[in-house]
Amino acid sequence: MKHETHQNQIISAKLFNSQRYIHSLIVYFLFFGSGLVIGISLTFYLKDVPITLKKKLFTIQPSPPLIVPPKSRPPPSPPLNQEQGVTMNNNIKKKIPGVGRIGLTDYIKPPEAMHDMMDDELIWRASMVPKAKIFPFNRTPKVAFMFLARGSLPLAPLWERFFKGHEGRYSIYIHSQPSFKGDAPEEGPIFHARRVPSKRVDWGEFSMVDAERRLLANALLDMSNERFVLLSEACIPLYNFTTIYTYIMNSTKTFVESYDEWGPVGRGRYNSQMTPWVTIEQWRKGSQWFELNREIALDMITDQKYFNLFKDFCRPACYSDEHYLPTFVTMRYWWKNGNRTLTWVDWTKGGPHPTKFARTEVTRELLHQMRTGIQCMYNGEPTSMCYLFARKFLPSALDRLLKFAPKVMMFG
Repeated sequence: MKHETHQNQIISAKLFNSQRYIHSLIVYFLFFGSGLVIGISLTFYLKDVPITLKKKLFTIQPSPPLIVPPKSRPPPSPPLNQEQGVTMNNNIKKKIPGVGRIGLTDYIKPPEAMHDMMDDELIWRASMVPKAKIFPFNRTPKVAFMFLARGSLPLAPLWERFFKGHEGRYSIYIHSQPSFKGDAPEEGPIFHARRVPSKRVDWGEFSMVDAERRLLANALLDMSNERFVLLSEACIPLYNFTTIYTYIMNSTKTFVESYDEWGPVGRGRYNSQMTPWVTIEQWRKGSQWFELNREIALDMITDQKYFNLFKDFCRPACYSDEHYLPTFVTMRYWWKNGNRTLTWVDWTKGGPHPTKFARTEVTRELLHQMRTGIQCMYNGEPTSMCYLFARKFLPSALDRLLKFAPKVMMFG
């Protein structure tokens, strides 16, 4: 009986232990399940939390060092809007005289004519072209008057009267022989410091084209120069400044004389070694005295293909100044060119040089003939105003020109 009772107690103890084990197992399972659910939920939540926040949540940050700010150190300022910036610049100017916003001032300021750049450096600098078509400053387009001279400008007093009162709408550049010492008492203030670094130029040689490119490159350094006129020391203006400025600026064409001339002084100067880059059918002749817009001027100074071709194969009795630019412009910009020069010259006497006009030969009738003697096309319409300049006037003609300028050319 006792044994039977003892066995029952053992069985009851086992059942009790089994029930407690099952109960513990259930509790563990509930804890595990709860942790699993919390972990999954936390994982989905952290997917939407930025990485920087995760680092803050799960990284123990060290205490920042104690920094004592300087006594005179002001708090950081908020960003300035445009109006606040202008106000601050004005305040700076008031506090520190002569100091203010620089902006584009140094860049758009017309450079000095004289500098120490070599030709390749000059052309590289002049060929920089902004791609933005809208100028972020007030720009008045100017005409660059480029004088290719042996020395001084003997007709400078006439040109001074021509330019007077029109500052800001023209630029002057003078290329004289390096041997010229700068003694030019007839040249007034507007011509002072307007000579560019030069090299020797020989008549009929390729150095003439080099000088033209040098003048153009110097003129291109001024961002406001829009049109470029090549003149000599023997040239005069046939109209007043306003008329010439308006005529050039409003023209839809440039003015490079270009024509196909059969005979020894035309096609007869062609060198067959230029084929196939320039064929005899593309060969052109024209006046040395041109007018270009900024686009073509930039292309001319950077041209290497045709420039070197003419330098190698157009030598006396081939004169590059009469063939290079007319051929170049006709091949590349024929639709933008008026195929005529703006400079009147008299070749009726024949020979390698045009007629020269001394004092006694300068008359009102001569000047009227130069101004309205022929018919041409301007912006698609016929006109008798075809020449704006004329040459070749000797220094002795100056007093007569000054006399007739107010009545015939309408200036001075």
